This record gives sequence, structure tokens and C-alpha cells, in this order.
Amino acid sequence: MRLIARLDVKGPNLIKGIHLEGLRVVGDPHEHARRYYEQGIDEILYIDSVASLYGRNNLSDIVDRTTCDIFIPITVGGGVRSVEDVRRLLRVGADKIAVNTAAVACPELITEAAEAFGSQCVVVSIAAKRRARGSAGWEVLVETGRERTGLDAVEWAHRAAELGAGELLVTSVDREGTRMGFDVELTQAIARAVDVPVIASGGAGRLEDVAEVIEDGGADAVALASILHFGTAEIGTIKDFLAGRGIGGRPARRDS
Repeated sequence: MRLIARLDVKGPNLIKGIHLEGLRVVGDPHEHARRYYEQGIDEILYIDSVASLYGRNNLSDIVDRTTCDIFIPITVGGGVRSVEDVRRLLRVGADKIAVNTAAVACPELITEAAEAFGSQCVVVSIAAKRRARGSAGWEVLVETGRERTGLDAVEWAHRAAELGAGELLVTSVDREGTRMGFDVELTQAIARAVDVPVIASGGAGRLEDVAEVIEDGGADAVALASILHFGTAEIGTIKDFLAGRGIGGRPARRDS
């Protein structure tokens, strides 16, 4: 089990919203990343929240700065549209690249990136919203949750894994930023449909939420944002709680 700090970035700022909207500035992304690293977070996830608007990921400087004093895996996503974009971000220090909008528009990008750099570098990000009452399942959204695709989230997850994705980042748009708990049913449905690790994202508000999406949802990793950014819990507290539930993972740092 891994705990991942999710940092959504707009320009130079760490931001946070609800349902991927209503973004507010939280602070400096590198300062938050360093604090989480010192507390024992397992990985860092940077998402450029406006990259799809401009057609380009602008996190190179932040990633370059992060790799100077943070020595854990870093995933970068947002606006990644080509193998060259992947190469550029790996060169500045990213370990993995997350793709969403471009992967839906051009699924072969998943395979091309996996063949060029290895599946372990390719994370397919799936923003999913529960369909309206009367309709079962979840729909895939792109363009930072602004555009509907008509794709079924579970079917797309299965296809993405077959195309070469090494991991899936599954964000519930309904729960994102609400602190009302993960969409465990969504996570479980996707985890059962694929043979690659699933990262649950969107909704953590209590320690119990984190345990539930691992125990009942089958998540292999959990991406955390609000619960960390606003001081609800620290990494050590979360890891100790999970250990008490018999959920293994890397121990928290005790020298922070």
C-alpha cells in the first residue's frame, strides 16, 4: 500500500477545488511536497490543472526544483499529449507520467509511451462521474472534468490497461474535494476489471475513508490532497492508523 500526496498546480501555486471546480490557492507546491516528504509520504503526484487549456504542461520548473531535495517517485500529469511531452518531463526528473485527455483522444499514445519508456512510467488518469439516476456506472470526463466523453469508466480502464498502462489513477469527480469519502464502488469496479495497480483519488476526509477504499475498494494506493493540505491529518498519523488495521506499507518517518 502506498500513500501519494496529490498536488494540483495552477501556475506557481498549489490549488484545491471541489468537483475539480472553484479552485482556491493553498500555497507553494514545493513547500508542501517537501513537508510531506519529510513526514514520510511514499510518492508525489503533480497535476497541472490548466494544462489542457493551453495544450502544454508547465510543471518542468517545479519538478526540477523538487528533485533537488525530494527523493521519492514523482508522477506528473496534465497536458501530456505526445511521446515527446513524456520524454521532456522524464528528463527533468519525473519518474512517471499521467495522461488523461490525450489518451482518450488518441489511445495509441498509451502504447507508444509504454513501448518507449516502459509501462511502469505510464499512469492513465481516469476522471469518472457517476451517471444520472436510472443509468448504471460512471462516465469518463476529460479536460479537467469539463467535457463528457460517453465512455464507460470501467470499460475504459480495462482497455487502458490492455494498451500498456502500468497504473490507473481513478478520481471520482463526485467526491473530489468534498472530504465525504471515496467512491468505493467505483474503485472496486475498476480494481476488479484490471490487473494493474489502482490509485484511488477524490474524497478523503477521515482516516477511516483511507482504510475503507483499500480494504473494500481494492485500491493499491491512495492519493491524498485536502486531508493533508488543510492539516486534518499528517502522514505518520495515517500510516499508524492503517497499520493498526493490518494494512501494510512503508513506515512513517520518526525524525520529522
